[in-house]
Amino acid sequence: MTAGTTITNGTTAEHELAALQREHGRPLFALMLRLSDGDRQRAEDLVQETFVRAWQHPEALRADDFTSVRPWLLTVGRRLAIDARRARQARPAEVGDAVLENARVSADHAERSAAALDVRQAVKTLTPEHREVLVQVYFQGASVAEAAEALGIPPGTVKSRAYYALRALRRVLPGYATELR
Repeated sequence: MTAGTTITNGTTAEHELAALQREHGRPLFALMLRLSDGDRQRAEDLVQETFVRAWQHPEALRADDFTSVRPWLLTVGRRLAIDARRARQARPAEVGDAVLENARVSADHAERSAAALDVRQAVKTLTPEHREVLVQVYFQGASVAEAAEALGIPPGTVKSRAYYALRALRRVLPGYATELR
């Protein structure tokens, strides 16, 4: 499209818009590609939206013999790119389906409290020797060697008592057996 050409209504408008796209489409696309950080799809969308604006505002494209419509198109495209970037930054980050499928669902507070009470009751059924080993190793986070030193027994005995204590808990808490393994 040459300087001084305007877009009018009707079939000629389509031809004039096509000519406008042929003449200014590549430089506009190059600018949109840079402004959209190399995202070709986003750049194409911005070019398309720029030409929609040109079609909606034919009065803006009326140029005299000394000016071109390219500066107007580039300005509109740049502003659209800025608006699109601001909109993306204002929106929270999108989460894909894979992230949601792998997200851990936590039980509610009431379920955790009930489970804690069940475990406390079950631990009370253990012998004092088994209970002290579990408290040292599982509740206080002591290593086998640290528990052996604190309880004054050999490390092998700590391992054995821990094994039999967990086995007894599995019998008392059958619904929790998979969680205790």
